[in-house]
Amino acid sequence: MIWLSDKNAINIKPLKKSYTIANKEISFETGKFGLLANWSATISDNSWNILFVTAWVKETWVNEKADFFPLVVDFQEKYYANWKIGWNRFMKRESRPSDWATLTSRLIDRPIRPMFPKWIINDTQIIANVLSSDWVSDMWAWWITWASLALMMTWMPFEWPVSWVKIAMLDDWSFIYEPTFNQEENAKLNIIVAWTIDAITMVEAWAKQVSDNEMLKSLEYAHSLIKELCNAQNDYIWEYKKIFWTPEVKIFYNNPDLELYKEVKEYLTENKLESLYWKWKKEFQAVLDNLDLEIRDYLLSKNLVEENSDLWFVWELVYKRVKEVMRKNILQTEKRLDLRKLNEVRTIKGETWLLPRTHGSALFQRWMTQALSITTLWGPEDEQLIDWMYEESSKRYIHHYNFPPFSVWEVRMLRWVWRREIWHWRLAERALEAVLPSEAEFPYVIRVVSETMTCNGSSSMASVCWSTMSLMNAWVPIKAPVAWVAMWMIYDEETHDYKILSDIQAQEDFLWDMDFKVARTKDWITAMQLDVKIKWLKMEVFEKTFIQSKFATDHILDEMLKVQPNVAPSLSPYAPLIMTLQIPVDKIRWVIWKWWENVQRMEKDYEVKISIADDGLTTITAKDQVRWQKVIDEIKAFIWEPEVGYKSKWKVVNIIAWVWAIVEFRGKTWMVHISKLADRRVEEVEDILNMWDEIEFEIIQVDLVKWKIWMKNLTFKPEVKKIKIEVKKEEVKEEAKS
Repeated sequence: MIWLSDKNAINIKPLKKSYTIANKEISFETGKFGLLANWSATISDNSWNILFVTAWVKETWVNEKADFFPLVVDFQEKYYANWKIGWNRFMKRESRPSDWATLTSRLIDRPIRPMFPKWIINDTQIIANVLSSDWVSDMWAWWITWASLALMMTWMPFEWPVSWVKIAMLDDWSFIYEPTFNQEENAKLNIIVAWTIDAITMVEAWAKQVSDNEMLKSLEYAHSLIKELCNAQNDYIWEYKKIFWTPEVKIFYNNPDLELYKEVKEYLTENKLESLYWKWKKEFQAVLDNLDLEIRDYLLSKNLVEENSDLWFVWELVYKRVKEVMRKNILQTEKRLDLRKLNEVRTIKGETWLLPRTHGSALFQRWMTQALSITTLWGPEDEQLIDWMYEESSKRYIHHYNFPPFSVWEVRMLRWVWRREIWHWRLAERALEAVLPSEAEFPYVIRVVSETMTCNGSSSMASVCWSTMSLMNAWVPIKAPVAWVAMWMIYDEETHDYKILSDIQAQEDFLWDMDFKVARTKDWITAMQLDVKIKWLKMEVFEKTFIQSKFATDHILDEMLKVQPNVAPSLSPYAPLIMTLQIPVDKIRWVIWKWWENVQRMEKDYEVKISIADDGLTTITAKDQVRWQKVIDEIKAFIWEPEVGYKSKWKVVNIIAWVWAIVEFRGKTWMVHISKLADRRVEEVEDILNMWDEIEFEIIQVDLVKWKIWMKNLTFKPEVKKIKIEVKKEEVKEEAKS
């Protein structure tokens, strides 16, 4: 802060103002934390959620030859914010960022970056922290708002405030602003929107069954809230600058020389750039490299640059000219680089069951782009535990996306997953979650891995399409196939003309003003993602894009179903067998017994995995049908309750004092009195049955309180009359003497 010293720091009075938005009170404050940071801001609400962000801009030792804007955004989880120690037994401090923290950092970066002027090269860093949380929601809407607020305090050339909102749509079309985790889970649609007062910059959405119209209504409602948040920022900054005067930041730019650009434009005529059309990826890059060398030689020959000077900027001039001509051709004549129509999707082919030892596999190819998706199935014990700053949760559907360097003709070190891979697997996961069967319908834990084998644009979209096929190939009964397509728009700010393009490939990647990705079944939207570079974007663009995307995804779905028309008729022979069994809650203790004795024994004896949920839903994962059935039989024996009229064969395991027969059934033993063995008087139990006989009994009376039952024998032996022979003692003595 300006004029800060050890003497006056203690006397600084923070500036705090409160605003009510969608019936929620939000407070902005500065001058309380982070006094040595260039600029800092705190946002809080009446639930004691407190978020803190700092912004810092480098004004000295700036790399003046940088060819990109070095903006760094880091979101840090703080376990203490949720009164949690967390992590693991050995590490009790926050370690590397979780996937959620990584995605949050990227979410803050993407809407803010377009608000800075082109060619700015000042190193800029934003660090965001959650200091206190009520644990019921993740406060997505605030992250961009407080970063925007801090940047507006800097006097940097940050165009205008930008804000996020997160809303949930319920089945009755009502909206919830800043939904809780439970409300998100039960919502029909969840959508995160970043917008300025009059320009949309980014959208993330995931849904169950949502129409185009419902999506448009959600965007309109989100924008109404964003206007309030942006106006609140403007009001706060007005008060801030009256109290805390801030000098303008020294800004560095690395603009290309516009005078040289005139020469480049004159040399690179439209006819010369025709050589870029209808080229595959390597050829396209080779032509660009040759144009770069030609321009260098041309500028040197005209003495417009010095021979020994660093000509790094020439590439930027070539890039600018190529982009200008390519965009003009699309807007005026609808001529694309690969000569496709604007709504034309690249030719698709596919194959399933490529990897017979896996549970399901599928290969997707769209021209050069290839995605190999592999599905693995296992039991509930393999659910992924999510350890983050909020309450621990779990996932039974896991999607991963890999983007190796060889897929894009590059050489780089292989390290842990990077932000792009995390971002794309989360998009794919959300697109497919809506069509997955419930745990009761399909008790398996599902992991899909999408391997990008070759990429020439839209590899993440390909991963969604063929992950659908991989799931169907693995016998997963999805509700409907899902396809995803990338829709892009090019806009002319002077004429206000625009064109929407379907299925962009890599050579066109630098042309777009709007990147719009939609995941659909035949009937509804399951996910959407949007990035915008321009300030103008009307709702009519969304409407036209939805219509064109429907045409594209329907075509892709038709091609997908030619390869895998239905869910596979049977499970892979290498997949585990899983069955669910509902156990009454009051009988769970009968199954597990003391110290989980029964479960541990069955898992060892039959080589299975047994998982018993709190509601009694029991899942058995076995290697084969025989072991599976044996476990089911044992569990049924544990939970069996006798009832009057029940008939079955019971095995005799003991006879006590000639009047009691001990019989065994379903792992339990019962006593049967001699009087119930026949419809006549019986002298001894052995007269009717013997040890290890299997005799049919019927239950005639039950007392579950005392846990007693009375049975009668249904298997009678014929009566055998005993002949009693009497011998006089005197006769025996005489016989003995003789």
